[in-house]
Amino acid sequence: MAEINLETIAKQAKETSYVLASLNTEIKNNALNAIAENIEKNKDLILAENKKDLENAEKMIEEGTLTRALYNRLKLDDDKMKVMVQGVLDVKNLEDPVHKNVWAMELDKDLELYKTTYPIGVIGVIFESRPEVVVQIAALAVKSSNAVILKGGSEAAFSNQVLADVIVESLNLVEGFPKNAVNLIKTRQEVNKMLEMDGYIDLIIPRGSNSLVKFIQSNTKIPVLGHSDGICHIYVDENADIAKAVKISVDSKIQYPAACNAVETILVNKNIAKKALPELIDALKKEEVTIKGDDVVKSIVADIEPAIEEDWAIEYGDKIVSIKVVENILEAISHINTYGSGHTDCIITENKQKAELFMDSVDSAGVYQNASTRFSDGFRYGFGAEVGISTNKTLARGPVGLEGLVVYKYKLYGKDQTVQEYSGSNAKKFTHKRIV
Repeated sequence: MAEINLETIAKQAKETSYVLASLNTEIKNNALNAIAENIEKNKDLILAENKKDLENAEKMIEEGTLTRALYNRLKLDDDKMKVMVQGVLDVKNLEDPVHKNVWAMELDKDLELYKTTYPIGVIGVIFESRPEVVVQIAALAVKSSNAVILKGGSEAAFSNQVLADVIVESLNLVEGFPKNAVNLIKTRQEVNKMLEMDGYIDLIIPRGSNSLVKFIQSNTKIPVLGHSDGICHIYVDENADIAKAVKISVDSKIQYPAACNAVETILVNKNIAKKALPELIDALKKEEVTIKGDDVVKSIVADIEPAIEEDWAIEYGDKIVSIKVVENILEAISHINTYGSGHTDCIITENKQKAELFMDSVDSAGVYQNASTRFSDGFRYGFGAEVGISTNKTLARGPVGLEGLVVYKYKLYGKDQTVQEYSGSNAKKFTHKRIV
């Protein structure tokens, strides 16, 4: 894509957002089909560009400027390409989230109010390492009728550029689809400028490290959707099936250790600790996971590292897990609400009442019973893809898909009514009758 001024990009994106808001579903689905087909067609080119990033990333690891976890997030392969294409098609097959009447009220005869979904407008997404984010965000933006400005990490520069080029090329071929809907910027200076553009950009979504998210939250007036930490927990209750606890804990830690929904702390009820801990720790060690335990854990399984206070508040993003023995479910809940990040937490138990107590009391976006924390994902939730995972309480929460990318407007249909008619001693009365 041609190099143009960021303010021009933002202004054009804003203008495009008004056109996108009125697009019908057929045009948007045609656009998504075009993206999927063009990615498949250009798979070899995309992988070749990704290889350039990987070669540079290896050097950065040697220099200590990039972690192996970020390298793993950066890497594309045939399987990721298939998932990427399928994700676009899954978004295409979802219901259009725009212009849905979710609520309606008759205020009076021939005076009807409708609460209708409407796109946010222009969304700025700042992310690190994972180039497939370009495709996920673009697909969700197209289906939700939002314009998007993307800024990826420099470690994925070649991959991000080729994917953005392929997407823009696809959209330009679709009749009725406006230009400038998907935009890519490259430099850190442009990020700082983006954060000042509250006149053009309606929402910022950061996807990356704790420091990245906190920097963005502290340096913009634009609403920010996201989370800064992914400190996820599993609590193994005294009524747990130990085999389930081991299976779920291992998957939650090692299926993708760098993910924000990987478990970082496992809490074990004291009444099951002597039986459960040896099996659990042995299974984790077989997967080359480093175990850090409190004094009680170490008294049961000695061959582990000691856990210190700081470990309960760390997102390792690696094959490391902290384990603590707790008195009961109430202590587990208190620990999670103290040290957790509000992301995803799980209880392993066969007791329904305890499961409900845990799920109602833990203040997190995702609360599970007997299931891996790794399920916290827009694709796995059936959203097709996600723009990110949010721990906010005033915006969308949890994995954010299409439904999190729309807001509401109120449409009032009348026939010459005035407020004066409903004021004063002879005021007409509102009927306030629900229609939808």
